[in-house]
Amino acid sequence: MNFSLQHPVPPVDQVGAEARAAFFTKRSLKNDAKRAGLRLAVSMMDLTTLEGADTKGKVSQLCRKARQPMPARYQCPPCGAVCVYPNLVAHAVKELAGSGIPVASVATGFPSGQYPLELRLADTRHAVGEGAAEIDMVISRGAFLEGDFVRVFDEIAAVKEACGGALLKVIFETGELQTYDHVRFVSQLAIEAGADFIKTSTGKVAPAATLAVTLVMVEAVRDYFLATGRRIGVKPAGGIRTAKEALHYLVMVKETAGDDWLTPERFRFGASSLLLDVEMQIARMEEGRYQSAESFAKG
Repeated sequence: MNFSLQHPVPPVDQVGAEARAAFFTKRSLKNDAKRAGLRLAVSMMDLTTLEGADTKGKVSQLCRKARQPMPARYQCPPCGAVCVYPNLVAHAVKELAGSGIPVASVATGFPSGQYPLELRLADTRHAVGEGAAEIDMVISRGAFLEGDFVRVFDEIAAVKEACGGALLKVIFETGELQTYDHVRFVSQLAIEAGADFIKTSTGKVAPAATLAVTLVMVEAVRDYFLATGRRIGVKPAGGIRTAKEALHYLVMVKETAGDDWLTPERFRFGASSLLLDVEMQIARMEEGRYQSAESFAKG
């Protein structure tokens, strides 16, 4: 069976993409622009716990942190979402009741995706049934690298249907896809199969998110919007640890896709370790000095 997409997928100039990404790291935000950027970054963070030792107590603490990342005097917004395994979704939903913060859940055999489709769909339906408003699925990277694009497309479409009204984020695991051309192609494939967001990584494989690979994905959603009028979100995940890096991503998004993507509805960070450094930078700007990490670590 021949597989073709509705919209053309241009080749990626690797040298050009990396040079443009490097250009964004030389940009600097100051004063009020930096304050606004740091608070915006917090509002875009999916606070996540995806460990075998996760407990209800750990999820409760994460939900409290998402509701109020910093003391009220810092005027810091709540986080974009809380992401947990399906078996902890109901508890997270209860903890976040009335906050407006959605619960996201990894499904579809996260992080490997190496499960029969029926089990991955059942995993998705269970998470949605427990109250998940967002599903983060992983594609079958092996199928993609073998060139079985029909299977990858059909599986994304099937998961999207299983999501019902829940938003679908499709994880590529870009560190395993080998080339920017693959990233650009799978971005278009996922979008046309029904993705609401495209996401770089599970956070379990290195390299995870990079500015260059995220740029390729942002360019894909921009070009799709220009062709169709439909806006798709982007979520870099894993490896983003400093406030300075987060601001580089925001500058890249603004200058590549525009202000419409500078919102949690269109851009997220999957980087819980990022929050602490952003908090410390906000506190330094407001009080003129750094506070200890322990002041913010537990919320």
